[in-house]
Amino acid sequence: MGSTTPAIRGGAGRRQDTRRRGAVVAALMLAMALAALDSTVVSTAVPQIVGDLGGFSVFSWLFSGYLLAVTVTLPVYGKLSDTFGRKPVLVVGAAVFLLGSLLCAAAWNMGALIAFRIVQGLGGGALQGTVQTLAADLYPLAERPKIQSRLSTVWAVSAVAGPGLGGVLAAYADWRWIFLVNLPIGAAALWLIVRHLHEPERAEARPARVDWAGALAVFACGGVLLTALVQGGVAWPWLSAPSLALAGTGLALVAVVVWVERRAAAPIIPGWVWRRRTIAAVNLALGALGLLMVAPSVFLPTYAQSVLGLAPVAAGFVLSVWTLSWPVSAALSQHVYRRIGFRDTALLGIGLAALILFAFPFLPYPGSWWQPALLMLLLGGALGLFQLPLIVGVQSTVGWSERGTTTASVLFCRQTGQTLGASLFGAVANGVLAARLGGAGDLDSVTRALDDGTAAEATRRAIAGAVHAVYLGAAVAAALAFVVLLVVAPRRFPVLED
Repeated sequence: MGSTTPAIRGGAGRRQDTRRRGAVVAALMLAMALAALDSTVVSTAVPQIVGDLGGFSVFSWLFSGYLLAVTVTLPVYGKLSDTFGRKPVLVVGAAVFLLGSLLCAAAWNMGALIAFRIVQGLGGGALQGTVQTLAADLYPLAERPKIQSRLSTVWAVSAVAGPGLGGVLAAYADWRWIFLVNLPIGAAALWLIVRHLHEPERAEARPARVDWAGALAVFACGGVLLTALVQGGVAWPWLSAPSLALAGTGLALVAVVVWVERRAAAPIIPGWVWRRRTIAAVNLALGALGLLMVAPSVFLPTYAQSVLGLAPVAAGFVLSVWTLSWPVSAALSQHVYRRIGFRDTALLGIGLAALILFAFPFLPYPGSWWQPALLMLLLGGALGLFQLPLIVGVQSTVGWSERGTTTASVLFCRQTGQTLGASLFGAVANGVLAARLGGAGDLDSVTRALDDGTAAEATRRAIAGAVHAVYLGAAVAAALAFVVLLVVAPRRFPVLED
């Protein structure tokens, strides 16, 4: 089955077609910026939001609720885009996201804001999955690294600029503007998509019915399991009644999903996603990527401030340097995978990443800021070699009617890996701290003591040990991804002709 590229209509010839495709790409970058910024821009405004609305005990759900909604809707939107086309799914998703943004700006208490953040996430799932799918639709295999590197750059700029933008808006305007600024950006993206993206009619007959029962089962199952992972060890102990109840309910819902999907004519999560070696290997490998990314993105800022003694801005710089090398490496990866193939290029990248992560615990104590910054710069380059060849490669093994589902499954596994990593590595860090400090507290309470100037040198060393343990765990995740690709993935991906 060959791929079908969205048609850019107009009778003025190739130049006009190129301009219209450029307009669509601009819209995709704007849509991706909305989803990327929303993951970072809220973080620095939390004190102002809590000061205005209250609800300090539940403010973490501003992030967890959005993440859950994005993650569990990815498979649903992927299948819908294969059924009805990318354009209607992207337009509806952007509209839902903008509605959620408007409602967030009008929130009157923390409960309302959390609910409206979930509405945002319901639209954000469509933005993330459909943008990545359309990027593959628009360009043939030889040109896909261009658009993917642009999207990687959007994520990189958002990671660096998001916290600063949120802080500026909260300090000099009002925290509600964090959500209101989405409206003109989203409106511009919507106009460009509606005006310039035209998908051709397909020869394949569309399924008569959508698997809404499967969509509901997937949503319920993912929501319950991810809630158990997000809240376990935080809101309640892992072996408490709420954790066990959520885990048991989630496992029961897994059985329901399998039962419903095996009987559906057009399932939301078709069995071929896991029966095909290439897709299954990429899903597992990018799930491991999501898991290992938690080590630097969550724990490195704490290490930089608590162990190295850096200010928050300087600590953010130590983390952000990997966003400089990642898109550059991703853009250059095409020169590698054209010579040695998608799998071997990804093996090279994740092998280097495993060595870099393993080297982190051997940094001198307390060390200097440039040492972890250098490792992060190298890590970004290694992961650029790893992720982009896998995404481009797996998208090139399927036709138009399967690309949305395939892309969504890859992103779903990466998001789930991040959620699992946050819970797993949080438990590891707290366990190391408890062992070294005699049960004196968890990472949050210890870092607050450091901020207050009441912690001793032993506490700093304990935090260093906890973060080192997390990085070793991330190195193990990278090694597992290496083994999965080596054993499961075919050496040459079965790429279809454009």
